[in-house]
Amino acid sequence: MIPAELRETHAGLRDFLTLPYAELEDLNLRAKQQRKERVTAQQMQQQRLEYLTDEKRIKAVTVLFSDLEGRLHMLDYDKKFLLKNSDNLTFDGSSIRGFTPQRESDLRLVLDWSAFYWAPADIFGPGKVLVFANVIDRDGSPFAGDVRGMLKKLSTDYYETSGYTLNAANEIEGFLFQGLDAARSYHQTGKFEYVNTGGYYHSLPGDPLRTFIDKVAELLRAMGFENEKDHPEVAPSQFEINYGYGEVVAAADQIQLYKLICRQVAIKLGMTASFIPKPVVGVNGSGMHTNVSVSKDGKNLFWDAAGEEKLGRFAWQFVDRILSHGEDICLVFNPSVNAYRRLDPHFEAPNQIKASPVDRGSMIRIPIGNENSARIEVRSVSPDANPYMVMLAVFKTGLEGSVSDAKDLRQANRYLPDNIYAALSNFRGSPWTSELLGDDVKTRYAVLKQASADRCPRLLGTFVKAQEVQYHHEVYNQYLWNLF
Repeated sequence: MIPAELRETHAGLRDFLTLPYAELEDLNLRAKQQRKERVTAQQMQQQRLEYLTDEKRIKAVTVLFSDLEGRLHMLDYDKKFLLKNSDNLTFDGSSIRGFTPQRESDLRLVLDWSAFYWAPADIFGPGKVLVFANVIDRDGSPFAGDVRGMLKKLSTDYYETSGYTLNAANEIEGFLFQGLDAARSYHQTGKFEYVNTGGYYHSLPGDPLRTFIDKVAELLRAMGFENEKDHPEVAPSQFEINYGYGEVVAAADQIQLYKLICRQVAIKLGMTASFIPKPVVGVNGSGMHTNVSVSKDGKNLFWDAAGEEKLGRFAWQFVDRILSHGEDICLVFNPSVNAYRRLDPHFEAPNQIKASPVDRGSMIRIPIGNENSARIEVRSVSPDANPYMVMLAVFKTGLEGSVSDAKDLRQANRYLPDNIYAALSNFRGSPWTSELLGDDVKTRYAVLKQASADRCPRLLGTFVKAQEVQYHHEVYNQYLWNLF
């Protein structure tokens, strides 16, 4: 053990970047504005590389990318190494489930310098910055399994060809449970323990849930999320923290950071933040309500003061296409065995394939809006879904999907699947999901979901089974997976 006086000496030698939260917020908001203004990739790369070269207190760059199921992966590159090799960052794709077989393992990361964040040192460590990356194949072409890259291409293509900006914001619910690794030990304990039983909006200052929410909100603010409100949710120990609208790729990146920050804060408090959709039966599950709109030249194309529910024809066509493909893309929105417990009509479940301004059981809700805020809310998304795949499905379907000839489509008496096997069947049999993802990625994704489902009891029953938590894609580790 190092004596206290030596520890202090060592700490003094480590002159790594540690910035106050207010300064972090200012830097991250400026970077966010550059992203909104679509500063060119070449300009962003030049600025960031110059900054990294000049800022001697940065020791490492944390590069983030996501796999096919939406799990976030992080690699720390030494800053000096990255400055010399930023155009050739390779990694072993065969170690990422759903990416490449062992015989074709090498993949490369292309840094998206517009998605650059200054990180709070008390969570990520001093001397680190974050940047998201897309994945490319050996030959330099976009890697088919990188859904973030697919989403970025969709967003860029619509902006360049039609002038459209695809906008999104998400309301992400989760649970805070007692103890570290509560989900990974569920197969041994058989239960989750609440940290708070106050319910909707009710949590006293200083209690564990309120302390957690306050800390997460501070971190989100420092990272430029532009917070709106935060509160406990309906179920005991459930939380939600809302933040501002953004361009669709940035919005999906923020979902990944939001969940990462929640988990890190929970760990520091000796607790577990879980985004499993329905970890406890008998109470409301967690959703990820996805609010979307399309704008052009600063004008909200969904708004029409004289339209039905103040939405114009463009918006209602968008809605009709999503409703028409509701069964096809349900597996994208609800990717786990457990997610189908949430689609329970007794708990405000959005399982009806219809649109409504008031009925929270509808797949799509039309919130009250004005010229700036008019939007649609896709409510049937679970918080464990791959955010890039969700956004891709919502916007590509809304803009390019077909419309069913069913009468009264928006009020039709149709329901989303109530189990993953039915969702898998719909997904596999749908020509639209092949167009959405490509046959190769569609097959890989379905294989992953089938394997997870096969590790669980076939019938959901009335209580959460150990396997649906143990083999959940956000919970399992390779050791447990290989025991099957």
